[in-house]
Amino acid sequence: MPLAKIAVFGLGNVGLLAAKLLHEGGFAVTGFDTRSPSEPLAFDVRGEDLTSDAGIDAATRGYDAVLSCLPYRLNRRIATAAHANGMHYFDLTEDVPTTRAIIELSRSSRALLAPQCGLAPGFVGIVGAHQAAAFDRCRALRLRVGALPQHPAGLLGYAFNWSPEGVVNEYLNDCEVIEEGVRKSVSSMEWVEPIYVDGVQLEAFTTSGGLGTICETFYGRVDNVDYKTLRYPGHVKLMNFFFHELLMRERRDLAGQILTYAKPPVDDDIVYVHVSAEGLIAQRLQRREFVRAYRPIELAGGMQRAIAWTTAASVVAVIQLVRDQVLPQRGFLKQEEIPLEPFLATVTGRLFAA
Repeated sequence: MPLAKIAVFGLGNVGLLAAKLLHEGGFAVTGFDTRSPSEPLAFDVRGEDLTSDAGIDAATRGYDAVLSCLPYRLNRRIATAAHANGMHYFDLTEDVPTTRAIIELSRSSRALLAPQCGLAPGFVGIVGAHQAAAFDRCRALRLRVGALPQHPAGLLGYAFNWSPEGVVNEYLNDCEVIEEGVRKSVSSMEWVEPIYVDGVQLEAFTTSGGLGTICETFYGRVDNVDYKTLRYPGHVKLMNFFFHELLMRERRDLAGQILTYAKPPVDDDIVYVHVSAEGLIAQRLQRREFVRAYRPIELAGGMQRAIAWTTAASVVAVIQLVRDQVLPQRGFLKQEEIPLEPFLATVTGRLFAA
């Protein structure tokens, strides 16, 4: 089906940038947000209430696709409405139950349902699948991502440039892994290891959702698969204390409020990506790595934070590939099924190659 008219739900930092990039890419964009835009925009913005079924239904009529940049708790209802109206659906969620519900919807879909199109899950899964495919036998695939302040202050060494709901969710929900050929769930904020990128010491630990559907895809093909979040050293010990010893895991909303009040966003952020794969190529044991440090860049008429542009550029690249019919036009899209080279050849995908 054609993909020309797209509704973008939620015009926060990522949603607004994604809408601008889609407009620049030739899409007819309509933004939906209860807040009025703080700047003049080249596309229409409507104030539909997207927390109600009636609002969601009204906003998912007359478009070819919807991109949800709203909190994950709303995405199941939005995907259901898009499915009912025969629209392509895209989102940025890391929430596993939401994705499972969308997979069920896709079994009778007339269009493409593509959640998890951000950075992690999203871009790192595309890179990871590309790395694994280079091996005759891949024994390990490790994905690590961290969105951090460039100039950390305080013991946590962190700033909430991403959704507090999403971060708390990732820190507390169980994590799917493959360990020695066994697909299992493990606790978040465990398996701590040191990693260095460009000489900067970081710590990596398990968090939920970053793998998307990779464990399902690579079960029986790769012996060890896991995803970990990158932070500055000492972060995970303090977060374990906060959530488990102080029992803030039982009050997730309050935990998010406390953390964002204490560690507000910064403009000078950095996104670290560290993807590695090991295995046999022509009977020789080898290791391949994709390691990058992404910083703020000038894009879409302004300076964009690293976490905003890496997330928005990833989903926009996927949408462009669907429009150009490089990707399937119906059913469920796994991020690891997206070929890396065509992704990097898109206008926004090129930003990741540097």
